Amino acid sequence: MSKIPPKRPAPPLAADGLIPVQYPHQKGWHTDQSYRRPPPDISLFYAVTPSRPDTGQTLFANGILAYAALPARLRAKVDALEGLHAQPGTGRSREAALAGRTPRAFAAHERSQRQPVVRIHPVTGEKSLYLCEWGQMDWFEGPFVGMEKGPHGEGARLLDEIMSFLTERRFCYAHEWTEGDLLVWDNRCLVHAATWFDGEAEGRLMWRTTVHGNPGAAYAGEKKSWLPAA
Repeated sequence: MSKIPPKRPAPPLAADGLIPVQYPHQKGWHTDQSYRRPPPDISLFYAVTPSRPDTGQTLFANGILAYAALPARLRAKVDALEGLHAQPGTGRSREAALAGRTPRAFAAHERSQRQPVVRIHPVTGEKSLYLCEWGQMDWFEGPFVGMEKGPHGEGARLLDEIMSFLTERRFCYAHEWTEGDLLVWDNRCLVHAATWFDGEAEGRLMWRTTVHGNPGAAYAGEKKSWLPAA
């Protein structure tokens, strides 16, 4: 058997034969570090060496606009709902749940964290949807608190429905990267996703950092959940 890894598959093409920009080729919508309490306010992403034009876009979806347009039936379900967010690498992923794996025991600072599905922005007072797609959700005890657990449960079906609505094209922006671009975005009300680029042929280099500041009254006085106890 060859030890050479298989080539990364090309993305599915749109009807016009071009790489689809508006939606990623995998379930990747998320808000940065939602598995932490308090979660970060702001992310900064800098393009040192972007991929070639028309690939490697970053997509953004506006949770404030989506919540305002949410059908009453869905709004009634999410207003008091909490999501359960898991740190990658802790064995709580959807893939692990589907494979029937036993999640490893985690340290106190690695525990999945509850987050409101509807956050109130501390600056504007607007309500916003706050959740992730398949990544960063706990698929053993969640994805939602108090709903049927796991990737085949009631919670999973609701998550798919909400994310499908939140990421409709009318709520989205696709950023085409050029060298030297710096994007600063608000994690409290935006989710984002990566799109395909040819990682074998291109040396794409991006720098990212996150910033804490004002997560809102719901997190007042909380210690940082991700720091090990002294």
